Amino acid sequence: MVIWEPESLGILDLPSGRSIRGRGLRNPLPSGPLPTFGVYLTGKESPATEWDSVWVRWRDFWLPSDPAALRSALHEAWVRSETERVEIACGGGYGRTGTALAALAIVDGVPSQDATAYVRAHYSPRAVEMPWQRRFVTRFKK
Repeated sequence: MVIWEPESLGILDLPSGRSIRGRGLRNPLPSGPLPTFGVYLTGKESPATEWDSVWVRWRDFWLPSDPAALRSALHEAWVRSETERVEIACGGGYGRTGTALAALAIVDGVPSQDATAYVRAHYSPRAVEMPWQRRFVTRFKK
């Protein structure tokens, strides 16, 4: 099993025991082990990485251009996070990343009406920045 170190920055521990790292791509790559899979939420295609990754087109402060692509990427992230180091990242690491982490918490079993609060309590109080991102989370279906 290849998982994140408990002291790693930006880790969201899900109720199932899976751990996902959220981060901002504008910040330097954190020290420590590299991810083995990443989901990158940006308006333009993300640069290539040394690890497997999926890009979801998602402009800053908005919603994903293709919600089905996000759902697919999050499902893969959730499955792989059982045995791999998975990260989800956008430019700053809060709005899009927080929204995706909240949707992933729903996949993991957190009720949709509680997912934003869960991510804010366990990842960052700044997560899920915009009102329409909060609505997206409450309407997200596994």
